[in-house]
Amino acid sequence: MMQTNVQSSKLLKLVILALLGTISLVLFFLNFPLPFLPPYLKIDFSEVPALIAGLIFTPMAGVIVEAIKNLLYLVVSGAGDPIGVVANFLAGVMFILPVALLYHRYKGTKSIISGLVSGTIIMALGMSVLNYYVILPAYSWFIGAPEMAGTTAKWVAVSAGVLPFNLIKGIIVGLLFIPLFIKMRTWIEQKQTNMAA
Repeated sequence: MMQTNVQSSKLLKLVILALLGTISLVLFFLNFPLPFLPPYLKIDFSEVPALIAGLIFTPMAGVIVEAIKNLLYLVVSGAGDPIGVVANFLAGVMFILPVALLYHRYKGTKSIISGLVSGTIIMALGMSVLNYYVILPAYSWFIGAPEMAGTTAKWVAVSAGVLPFNLIKGIIVGLLFIPLFIKMRTWIEQKQTNMAA
């Protein structure tokens, strides 16, 4: 009996993660550019379901939802831009993990806010470094445009695009998520209790 309960709760967890990953994909398509940034940098709210998974279960669950979203996107989009998908996954993980880790350590709204601030800074700086040294060179190789990998071009792309974009994205998602968390807090805590039982 005990084993059946464990198996059914594992199955339920997988179903919830798959569902959150699918919702995340839908939110990923509902994106919009910012008027003063390059048009390929688009804001979306696909990190929200991953944040919810990371709070209900474990930080790793948030990473799994982020992975499901990006794998589904690869399948749906026909893998036209694998480098962009990898970059999106890494940015999502950098943003979600600090929030989930701090929440599981300290609980409460304060830990969510400090997690969102930390996540935004880590994502903005981490993605800037990764874009400069790895993603932009890989992308320019992928599309056959070596001039994009030049130092000046990379510096402009990072300082005028990647860095402000990730800071703004973190702030916008954070401002949406804080009231959402306050509304959902009781439900999230109930789910945690149910899953632990």
